Amino acid sequence: MERVVQFTGPRQVEVAEHESAPLPPGHLRVRTLYSGISAGTELTAYRGTNPYLTRTWDAEARLFRDGAAGIEYPVAGWGYSEVGEVTEVSPELAGTPGMPATGELVWGIWGHRSEGIVPAERMIGHALPQDLAPLAGAFARVGAIAYNAVLAADIHLGEEVAVFGQGVIGLLTTRLSQLNGARVTAVDALDGRLETARTYGARRTFNARTDAVAERVREATGGVGADVAIEISGVYPALHEALRSVTVGGRVVASGFYQGDGAGLRLGDEFHHNRVQLICSQIGGVPPQLAGRWSVERLQRTFLSLVAEEQVDVTSLVSHIVPVADAAEAYVLLDERPADALQVVLEF
Repeated sequence: MERVVQFTGPRQVEVAEHESAPLPPGHLRVRTLYSGISAGTELTAYRGTNPYLTRTWDAEARLFRDGAAGIEYPVAGWGYSEVGEVTEVSPELAGTPGMPATGELVWGIWGHRSEGIVPAERMIGHALPQDLAPLAGAFARVGAIAYNAVLAADIHLGEEVAVFGQGVIGLLTTRLSQLNGARVTAVDALDGRLETARTYGARRTFNARTDAVAERVREATGGVGADVAIEISGVYPALHEALRSVTVGGRVVASGFYQGDGAGLRLGDEFHHNRVQLICSQIGGVPPQLAGRWSVERLQRTFLSLVAEEQVDVTSLVSHIVPVADAAEAYVLLDERPADALQVVLEF
């Protein structure tokens, strides 16, 4: 039997059971070990705020269309941070270069389900490096999201970079920015996360609730402001403060998944008067100027290489490992008590 985590309505979670399906040609079967929960994108589906639940994405026109929902409840198998063991390979794939073999540990995307039937082309080169703990494989995608934001930021050695939001992806962004040569200021509303940000390379930390962040950033930079700000929380007031924090002609990378109307975002203020560059980073693609050399696949693999080389620590970010039977409790924790959790992982 296969177990699948699904949302049956806003803030309603169940673990359904289905018969395992036969393996079709061109696919691998993977037994899931761990699956990481996204505290951003995934919670929008859990809460019922995701735009796909109220509108339809027209992939050809690249527009959302009103009038019908693109997805409906129950939403099954959400999730994009899985690691598991290959248990079956379609016979005609034998000998394919880079194809994981039966018994190997692999990372990839197949959702919160006890086994994944995954197209072979998505698993080539996805064997977990031997010196990595299995749990680390669940960070390939979230690490790539942080990495993509850092590439979009176009950071140069010695530049001042403010990172807004110090959840899991924000902390990884802080560390990767430091590795890229930045002097990092970390911003969050939770003191515990700011403490962790210091261990991940932040030179300064400001609390968004108690500090006048833009003013403090300018004070710390001789009145100039940050060269770059990366907004990773998906909160409109944080994006507005990021725009206020950068220098004239500075760059702000918006990498959060913003929901609803932009309450708290005033584009006629500092954004307009300081001629700030506002750039979107989204894991569907890499920055256009790098598309000839980089890809999402390279982002994921390179991030895991950095973890294997002990340049980036990920396993200490795991605050909770939750048996899949208790998945509903994991979502309540992330939704209602975010200060008590960082990376929550489902164990199968």
